Amino acid sequence: MNFLAEARALRDKLTKIREEFHVTPEIGNHEYKTAELIERYLDEAGISHKRVLGTGIIARLEGKLPGKNSALRSDIDALPITEATGINFASRNPGFMHACGHDVHITGAIGAAFILKAHEKDLCGSVTFVFQPDEEGDGGAKRIIDTGELENVDAIFGCHVDPSLPAGHVGIRYGNFYAASAMFHITIIGKSAHGAQRDKGIDSIEVASRIVTELLAMNKPEEVVTVGKFHAGTAGNILADKAELNGIMRTFGIDNRARMCNELESITQKICEQYGAKYECELNLNTPGVVNDNDEITSLVEKSAREILPAENVHVIEKPLYISEDFGYYIMHRTGNFYHIGAGCEYPLHSDKFLPLPDAIITASALHSAVVYNFNKE
Repeated sequence: MNFLAEARALRDKLTKIREEFHVTPEIGNHEYKTAELIERYLDEAGISHKRVLGTGIIARLEGKLPGKNSALRSDIDALPITEATGINFASRNPGFMHACGHDVHITGAIGAAFILKAHEKDLCGSVTFVFQPDEEGDGGAKRIIDTGELENVDAIFGCHVDPSLPAGHVGIRYGNFYAASAMFHITIIGKSAHGAQRDKGIDSIEVASRIVTELLAMNKPEEVVTVGKFHAGTAGNILADKAELNGIMRTFGIDNRARMCNELESITQKICEQYGAKYECELNLNTPGVVNDNDEITSLVEKSAREILPAENVHVIEKPLYISEDFGYYIMHRTGNFYHIGAGCEYPLHSDKFLPLPDAIITASALHSAVVYNFNKE
C-alpha cells in the first residue's frame, strides 16, 4: 500500500484545505469556524462525527476487519499573533495566526481520513479522529479525555511540525520528548518605607531579587527555570511593599517537576523568613510532558515512516526538547506516540513569519495513515 503516493494524489485538495484553515485562525475554545470546516470535510469523506467541548470534534471510522482501535489527534487552535508572512492566504482574523502549524496538523488528519476511508474494506479495527481545542491555552487534552470518548482506544498518535527538519522528513523520538511544565506566580509582601530609612521597612524588591537569583541558579542541562515577569514599586524613593514574579519551570517527568516545585517553595520561604517578609505562591501544573515510553509502539512508527519515505528522510531525534505540549495526557491515559513532521521553514514556531511548506501536509497525511493502519492490524 503506497500511502505517500495516495497523499500526493490529494496534494491540490489538501493544499486548498490547509489554506482555508490558515486564513481563519481562532483562539482556544473559540474555534467555531474551524470546527465547521472540519465537519464539512468529514462529511465529504463520509465519516461520522460529533461535537465535544463546544468546538472539539470526535470522528470515527470503522474498518471492515477485526483489529485494534487507534486514534489520531490534531490540535486546532491558533495564537494571538499578527501574521507577517505576506502570503495571499494570510490570516484574515486580525491579531490571530496559525503560528504553531495547527493548520497543517488539522489538514494532515483530514488527509489521513480521506486515505483511510478509501481503504475501509482493508482497515482493521477502528480509527478515532480527535480534533482538540485549546492546546495553546489551558490545554484541551485532559478535557477531551474526561469526555470518555477515548475509553475504547488502544493507542493514540499525533504529530507536530518541526522547522528544524526539511519538508518531506520526519523525526522519531524514543523516551522523553517534551518537557513537563509548571507556571508560578509569587507575591512577596514586604513593608513600605522612605527610601532613606530602609531599616524601617522590608524591601520586597530586594527579597524578590534574591529569590530570582536562586531560582535561576536551579538551571541545569535537564531543568530550565525562567522568570519572565517582575513587577514591583510605585516610585524611585519608596521601598516597594509588594513584588510579583511570574515564570515557568520545565523538566522531564512529573516526579522531577514535583521536586522542582518543592524546591521553589523552599527557596521562597527561606528567603522571605530571612527578611521578615510574607509570600504567596501559586503553582499551575501545566502539561505533564510527552514521553514516548512504549518502545514497541515507537518502533512501529519508525518502521511505518521507513516504509513510505527514503531512509535519509527518517531521523531518530537524539535529545529531548524543553517545549511543552498537552499530548502527553493522552499517552499517560492510553499509551501512544508523538512524532515530528518536517516543516521546511526558516522561521521558528510562534514566529509571525512561521509557514510550513505544503509538503508537510503530504507527509503528515501519509505517515498518519501508515501508522494507524499498521498498528490496527498488529
